[in-house]
Amino acid sequence: MEGAAERGVLAVLVVLAGLAACGSGSEIIEGPKNVTALKGSEARFNCTISQGWKLIMWALRGTVVLSMTPSEPIITNDRFTSASYQEGGNFISEMIIHDVQLSDAGQVKCSLQNSNRDGSAFLSVQVMGQLLIPGGSLVVIEDKPCNVTCRALNWTTLPDLSWEIGVPVSHSSYYSVPEPEDLQSAVSILALTPQGNGTVTCVAEMKGLDVRESVTINLTVVPPPLESSYQSEIRKSATVKTSKDTVGTKLKSANENYGYRSDEPRTTQPASLHAKSSEAGVPEQCSSRQPHQESDHRQLGPANHPQVSFNVASPKKVRNVTLV
Repeated sequence: MEGAAERGVLAVLVVLAGLAACGSGSEIIEGPKNVTALKGSEARFNCTISQGWKLIMWALRGTVVLSMTPSEPIITNDRFTSASYQEGGNFISEMIIHDVQLSDAGQVKCSLQNSNRDGSAFLSVQVMGQLLIPGGSLVVIEDKPCNVTCRALNWTTLPDLSWEIGVPVSHSSYYSVPEPEDLQSAVSILALTPQGNGTVTCVAEMKGLDVRESVTINLTVVPPPLESSYQSEIRKSATVKTSKDTVGTKLKSANENYGYRSDEPRTTQPASLHAKSSEAGVPEQCSSRQPHQESDHRQLGPANHPQVSFNVASPKKVRNVTLV
């Protein structure tokens, strides 16, 4: 058994040596080019080789993942397949990577069994994350500046963010920046002054790829609220009422006579003050008496002076005076 295994290994070495000898005149004319692929998609690499080749090898990140002979490809992993074309007498070998993963990012190399020259390129892998406008559709005030925020979450690498405005506006501008604490996320803020209903769309475009993602929301524009003007009118009405009440109080105060001064000569004897009490809880009464009229040779005394009474039954004192 051991002799048979050794003979099998020797036979393989002989075949490879024969292929190398037969393909000594072949060379790589043009190697693969750099490719940027979206995670989960396909990546294709081409290698142009002159006629006479016997074995082509494709390596990813230093490991051979696909080989080709003139008769058939040698596939070791179903994610790596091949295609071939003829162009101007030369042979084009194409390696196709299916379901590209982040771990595939790295160097891709095309080489020949008998050549020191190879062609290499680089595979970049990008991840499309989420694109959203928090809160969804918005209701905004007509002719009042407002902001709309769009977030790109978990993208590798970060996309280019832009806006498509489907509403009439008097002004609009936007800026986009990476999230300071998340290198795989970015935010874009649209500032606009809306004048009518419509839509706004946030667009994310992958760098190096013909890939576009977008999210659209409705923008409903309403007139400015009337509440502020209504409150202003209420305040004005309250001010006018307060002013009228103040004027009325002043006029009422002006009609009160807090002291009576007779036009006739007074004696040196002061007018008498009579204190009058009333039961608690009974409304205070106001009373007045007219001065007693005498003849031309009348005598002036206490009875000739106005009577002034004070109601002291309540803590609130009210002066009752005789009006002229």
